[in-house]
Amino acid sequence: MVSFADVRRWKPDALEEVFRTLGKRRDELVGLDDDLHAARNPAGWTGEAAENSAKRHAGLGKDLHRLVAEVDGVRDAVGKAAEEVEQIKKRLDATEHQARANGFEITEEGGIRDAAPPQDVPAEEIERVKQQRLRARDELAAAVESILDEAERTDAELAKTLTAAEQDEIQPGAAPAQTMAAKAPKDGSPAENAKWWKSLSDAEREAYTKNPPAWLGNRDGIPAEVRDKANRARIAGERSTLRARKDELREGGVSGDEEEELAKVDAKLKSIDAVERMLARGDRQLLLLDTGGERAKAAVAVGNVDTADHVSVYTPGMNTTVDGSLNADKQMDQLRRQAQFESDRHGDGGEVAAVTWVGTEFPQRSEVTDPDRSVATAKLAEDGGKKLASFYEGINASRDDDPHVTAIGHSYGSTITGYAMQEQGHGVDDVVFSGSPGVGTDDAEDLNVPAGHSYRIEAKNDWVADLGRFGGDPSHLDGMTGLSAKESEHGKGVEGHSSYFAPDSTSQYNMSTVVAGLPDRAVKDDGRGVGDVISGMIS
Repeated sequence: MVSFADVRRWKPDALEEVFRTLGKRRDELVGLDDDLHAARNPAGWTGEAAENSAKRHAGLGKDLHRLVAEVDGVRDAVGKAAEEVEQIKKRLDATEHQARANGFEITEEGGIRDAAPPQDVPAEEIERVKQQRLRARDELAAAVESILDEAERTDAELAKTLTAAEQDEIQPGAAPAQTMAAKAPKDGSPAENAKWWKSLSDAEREAYTKNPPAWLGNRDGIPAEVRDKANRARIAGERSTLRARKDELREGGVSGDEEEELAKVDAKLKSIDAVERMLARGDRQLLLLDTGGERAKAAVAVGNVDTADHVSVYTPGMNTTVDGSLNADKQMDQLRRQAQFESDRHGDGGEVAAVTWVGTEFPQRSEVTDPDRSVATAKLAEDGGKKLASFYEGINASRDDDPHVTAIGHSYGSTITGYAMQEQGHGVDDVVFSGSPGVGTDDAEDLNVPAGHSYRIEAKNDWVADLGRFGGDPSHLDGMTGLSAKESEHGKGVEGHSSYFAPDSTSQYNMSTVVAGLPDRAVKDDGRGVGDVISGMIS
């Protein structure tokens, strides 16, 4: 039974050193195997002595292969344990910091001791403070229990492999998946990541899929199922780290820059809560989770991106945050259902998945005067476009077939999407821009999608769509097909800048036909109105 005191003494660095040493020993054994192979019977040697020599040689080879498998298996288990222990220690440190910040102490046995109860509490505040401390104590107790459960599992898994090695139960070809971890490309492209993944054996991929390390979660080119499991497993640790940082900022009072950072930490905690609420809706995949930078980033899919025949990726616009953009997930669920209906009724019946991508820093109203972050400039769109293009490419690279991928962008998100389309090798088949202030180019050929597969939707009284701020008004670009936002037999009309995804609307229907690979069924319209006339006169 692993105690809290045991976990405090755990040293991931020591495990890392064992991992490296075992790697050297394995390489030495592999070298001996090469030498043994070179020493096989010379050609033309026959007779009883030759037969005995061949049998002895084969026996030595078999023993050596088994020894390599045992060393490799133990090395892999130690490497996996080192990663897990490092994460456990980070959670432990964050929990102990949180305990101290609230006047508690975690005992060697894992109990919660009230070490520094507040003094001189006004009588009218006593009950409130008491309840607050009880909640804090319960949160700490739950965190300790979770840490010990994870530590117990890590310890048991490592012990299981060590016992199997001691009893000669690890056979060649049976080593866990971490064997190829050292060969995983660092900061690899989606294609490089996918090539590494596909180079693994079936057993290695199965083991990675069952228990993926955290670093696989945000790697474009890795299967969605693996990324989802890796990122879900990180949520508790990310939350603990943020809470610890929040407590640290609160110590001694908060003012100035610390107050601003505290607000950012609070927003990131809310974002993690929002991600969990999205995942709780079911049939979701968490393809990106990043709490670094100014704001949290995430990408959540509705449906299975690994198996869907049609995959859409939606990028929202200005003011987008993970904690404030839950509605986008609901809209994508509705769009997916509509696209699935169209696919089943009029198309190939292929499965549909829809991703909401909040994988970059989006401009906020509060930052409008910042030249590096303002919605009036293209800097954030250009930076985000590179990340988005990598995400698109990763969907294609991770699969053995060729899914139909549709990029959808709204408002400033359409500008990000436009820059993404100008990157080579993104693999997008169709792109839809709605309420777009520009797509970063005045030539549709720059978007690197097949001719006739770029679409725009502009609703009545959507003045943002007439700005043409980034590369000109898409309504005036040759090579763009206009889709209607007006009332039709397929749905109601929408007006303004924010209703393109309204259920039972023509614009939602039109996007669903493109996602389902049925653009010929869409209702066409150039979307031009008074704003276009005025902008044309000005230009």
